[in-house]
Amino acid sequence: MHRIIYSVASSLDGYHTDAQGDYSWAVPDEEVISALNADAGEVSTYLYGRRMYEAMAGWETDPAVAAQSPESSAFATTWQAAQKVVFSAGLPEVWTKRTRLERKLTAEAIERARAEAPGDLTVEGPTLAHSALRLGLVDVIELLLCPIIVGAGTPVLPDGLRTALSLKRERRFGNGMVQITYDVR
Repeated sequence: MHRIIYSVASSLDGYHTDAQGDYSWAVPDEEVISALNADAGEVSTYLYGRRMYEAMAGWETDPAVAAQSPESSAFATTWQAAQKVVFSAGLPEVWTKRTRLERKLTAEAIERARAEAPGDLTVEGPTLAHSALRLGLVDVIELLLCPIIVGAGTPVLPDGLRTALSLKRERRFGNGMVQITYDVR
């Protein structure tokens, strides 16, 4: 069975965006992107909510995004080849290839995506991930801790969630970011 991985950038105090919705402080450098690209080799499907899909679609629709660096170009190729499932009641349509729109996030919809996937899946964005975590569908939590405290914003983990974790891996990067990966028990 393929894993569902919640991979997310986080401030040290546990936020994905600050109080203004900004996450520019989480932009990775080439070393980090290279490591994330290596991790993405096992991922065949990305699960998105509307906002995260809109943010990520540029990897296919805007050539300047991929042209930022060699590692960005490699990620764009990986992203474009992957399947994407977007969960949104309000998005009228999707505009990238290999993308399916689901109107409602349910355990059945996620399990169907898992059954169809030839590899691992990532659940992207904290809003969607909070729902998947509450449904008990996330197998791995991977935090990219950024060397910043933002004080408020969108939390990486939902309130009231309690689950045991086992440390699987930790990596340090030259820019001060640290990636920690936990299996959900």
